[in-house]
Amino acid sequence: MVSQTQTFPPFNLVRLLRTVFGPKEGERVAILIDLEDPRGVRDCGFLSDPSLTIQRHAHDVFFKGLKNGALEELGWKGGDLFAYQVTGGSNLDLPEAAYDVSGNEIQMQTDLYPCYDIILCISTFSATAPLTAFAKRFGFRGATLHGLNEVILSSGLAVDYDEVSRQAENLRLALTQADAFEVDFSVGEGSYTLRIECGRQEAQKSHGLCRGPEPDVANLPAGEVYFVPTGAEGEFPMKYSDGTLGLMSVVGGRITGASLISGDEATIVAHNEKISSDPVTGELGELGFGTQMLPVSGRDIQDEKILGTMHVATGRSDHLGGDLTPDRFAEAKNATHDDILFSPTKTPEIEVVQVRMTRDGGVTSVLERFEPTAYLTGVLES
Repeated sequence: MVSQTQTFPPFNLVRLLRTVFGPKEGERVAILIDLEDPRGVRDCGFLSDPSLTIQRHAHDVFFKGLKNGALEELGWKGGDLFAYQVTGGSNLDLPEAAYDVSGNEIQMQTDLYPCYDIILCISTFSATAPLTAFAKRFGFRGATLHGLNEVILSSGLAVDYDEVSRQAENLRLALTQADAFEVDFSVGEGSYTLRIECGRQEAQKSHGLCRGPEPDVANLPAGEVYFVPTGAEGEFPMKYSDGTLGLMSVVGGRITGASLISGDEATIVAHNEKISSDPVTGELGELGFGTQMLPVSGRDIQDEKILGTMHVATGRSDHLGGDLTPDRFAEAKNATHDDILFSPTKTPEIEVVQVRMTRDGGVTSVLERFEPTAYLTGVLES
């Protein structure tokens, strides 16, 4: 977590974009937002809706910031704003069409992706997975900043990303080539354990640097070490969006069923129906650990990057190097990548008692009750 005395430098758009992208003279940049009716981007008419706080930040901080001097300082061109229709889910494929501020409809795959070197997607739902796939296809670089709010601007996007990268690499080296992780949970009187196999793979990091030359998409705020599980067995509790607590049964790397701990039985029934009709929706596609000292923002995009938290994710994993692609889902609307964050603020009912790493024949505790152990703190201080 962040200490009460920790301070951050003021947010600076040029510093952020220069550090993340290492800009090259003449590169073209575009900004993407999502709207229920994307035609609302015409003449920035969406600004009249006070509920669209994410999109307003995209306009006021990024769009206006680029137009009011940042483009010139960075040596970039463009700074154009486009809107697409809200996808309705995390990492669902993006629509084919979008609109520009003049009200013109454009086709993303002919008028956007091939025409810009840098694309910033500031949206309601994460677009990291689909945008990463398009980056590899069309050769651009970019960043996804879904859920943007004032706390994120003043902390997670105000940090030095060279330092974030250094810390993430230290933690990556401390966890890489693990055989498995065992996570002990407690909820009330119940205790549960989930074992996640990692197969001695190289750990990956989300560190915020996207300087090329390879096409890539950074997820900002960054600061995470993650694995794509090779298997998983056991049980773990999960908190649904309505506050219901369910117990997930995991067999062969997938959630095979959920049972009620507390809350609304209908929520559990709906989840089980989804798993039954589309089994890959329960596949565990990620295990992640936060690496940064940050304040809680109320948005998973930042809060999962806080040191001491951990998360697993279900669904598509192709953007992380996994093999679960959208075409393997029974329905396109199910092809999401959904993070399940465990933290003292997001899931106070669920205690992560301990996370143990098995590697090279030994067992090392890495997290205990949402705090890094001496093993991890020693790595970060080195």
